[in-house]
Amino acid sequence: METPSTIWAVLVGTYALVTSIFLISENRRPQSTLAWMLAFLLAPGLGLIIYFFFGRDQKAFSREGKLLGQSLEASSVPLLEPILARQDTEIAGLEGGSVSRRKLMMLVRRNSDSAVVRTTEAEVLQDAAQFYPRLIADMKAARHSIHHQYFIWGADAFTEELKSVMIAKAREGVEVRLLYDAVGSLRYLSYAYLRDLRRGGVHVAPTSPIYRLHTIGYRNHRKISVIDGAIGYTGGMNIGQEHLDGGADFPFWRDSQLRLAGDAAAMLQAVFMVDWFNAVQEDLFAPAYFPAVETPVANGVPVQILTSGPDSRWAAIRQLYAFMIGTAQRRVFVQSPFFIPDGTIAEALKLAALSGVDVRLMVSSRASGTPLPEWAGNTYFADIVAAGVRVYLYEKGYLHAKSISVDSEVCSIGSANIDTRSFTINYELNAVIYDNALASGLEAQFEADMEECRAFDPDHYQALGRVVRFRDSMARLMSPLL
Repeated sequence: METPSTIWAVLVGTYALVTSIFLISENRRPQSTLAWMLAFLLAPGLGLIIYFFFGRDQKAFSREGKLLGQSLEASSVPLLEPILARQDTEIAGLEGGSVSRRKLMMLVRRNSDSAVVRTTEAEVLQDAAQFYPRLIADMKAARHSIHHQYFIWGADAFTEELKSVMIAKAREGVEVRLLYDAVGSLRYLSYAYLRDLRRGGVHVAPTSPIYRLHTIGYRNHRKISVIDGAIGYTGGMNIGQEHLDGGADFPFWRDSQLRLAGDAAAMLQAVFMVDWFNAVQEDLFAPAYFPAVETPVANGVPVQILTSGPDSRWAAIRQLYAFMIGTAQRRVFVQSPFFIPDGTIAEALKLAALSGVDVRLMVSSRASGTPLPEWAGNTYFADIVAAGVRVYLYEKGYLHAKSISVDSEVCSIGSANIDTRSFTINYELNAVIYDNALASGLEAQFEADMEECRAFDPDHYQALGRVVRFRDSMARLMSPLL
């Protein structure tokens, strides 16, 4: 007769074998597979629950997504045809552009179906003190529609003002819609705030409700505002008072947002409408929402709106960063709240630095929320600094900007952090801007921000002791899950 210990050993062995075969068969990156196997073995029940909510590849729902994509394509292509029809000409005809810039345009065109457009206006707004007043002014001038989509939308002193503006515009007959992420906004939004919006005529919906357990791990991290289909905003900023005053945890909040006009706003409008359809099954693709589709502006700024998500064929934003870093000739400046790269990005940074490129990375010196990303980041800093990358820790407040600028020629601002979640699990959006003036301005802002930083010192980190370094190494093991 078998003893309980023997039965238990057989059950554990079977569990380990089955889960290992399952994970290996998914063909993930080896680091991610090993991290999940460790989680399954060390915490069998908890590991399975976490995987169910946050670890599965959403391509399991690819048939549903494919049908949705086909439905929306039928609606959107006729409206965007003037833009789509001139893509090859736009890419080939950019005079003075480097070979790497044209290749980048083609990459983004193919890995996320992102059209190249020439926007009539493109402006980088640094911090909420610049962004929020411009947004409110554009909302007050709206005549047809106001569309917002944010990972976090708060219920606080500032958003009370926004609520009043949205309700006032809705009563004037303007169509006002708000998408918010149910998890991201969970501790910020209130039922009363949403009730007031709905009673005031604003259409409100979560991008993925909490009760949809099979998709709860796939959060919509995008930040979009589109006014009358002609003016658009995107970048790193959410909507809330903490962006103005730092909130309860920080004395200051440092961030970047992009204001676009013309065809680029039409691209943001299309992204919003896809996500709105996913949320409420309402197809908004109609000519009235796309007045920005226009004749190309000869001197307009070339822009591509790049999206990625768990159901994307390619890890488009990770490919964007890797290509931009790998093709840099003189300098690469990167800002991100924290730094938990996969092997692709870490190796690209090291290769660029070792080849003589001036590579600088700026992150927040203190994490917002759990310290695990901060601890894991320390181990990556020590690794890339050894290759010549200069790492700066922002100390004035919380650095939330997500940007990259290369050679004062091309830059990107968006919602994606440098971590596995942003590159493979979240729905993200980045704008790629091919303009010397904007790229140079972003680099100048980076150098100004350096005044509020301290450089990461590997010797100081080494002196913190083995216990601290082991803590950080343990956090690094969980990097694919953070």
